[in-house]
Amino acid sequence: MSISAVISCLEEMHRIHSVLLELADQKKEVLISNSVDRLNQIIHKENQYVRQIAELDKERAEAVNQFLISKCYRPNPKVTISDLVQLLFKAEEKMRLMDVQKQLTHVIAQLKKANELNQQLIQQSLSFIDYSLDLFIGPAQDDVTYQNPSHNAQGHQRRSMFDTRA
Repeated sequence: MSISAVISCLEEMHRIHSVLLELADQKKEVLISNSVDRLNQIIHKENQYVRQIAELDKERAEAVNQFLISKCYRPNPKVTISDLVQLLFKAEEKMRLMDVQKQLTHVIAQLKKANELNQQLIQQSLSFIDYSLDLFIGPAQDDVTYQNPSHNAQGHQRRSMFDTRA
């Protein structure tokens, strides 16, 4: 068996990661514009692509094992691309495999940065929501245990814009 099955799996993984990168950019815009419905759609698409990547990773592992067996090596789940390059004799196959590896690592690094930015945007949104809630209903009390209302000697009551007792 040739290395082409492994390379095609990696190329497909690169393609899907590129789509995920596009979705991450769309997600950033959606987070900024606060469109919850569109965000749910993007997350649904992302989940589908993540499942596809998991399946492709299984196919890649199987293709690597088949390649190793064809070269009279024992299957090893910890084989890296660098290890595979050393087993190849044809320069064109080595170059193709190394190119796909570079492309895949590059798009994964970009995806990681985009996801970190989106995570920061989500965290800022949650902080803003928390701040807004504090403005409306007042800050939460530190003591959340039961306190007899008649023993409220300090007269400490939570002030808010809304009458929460209604």
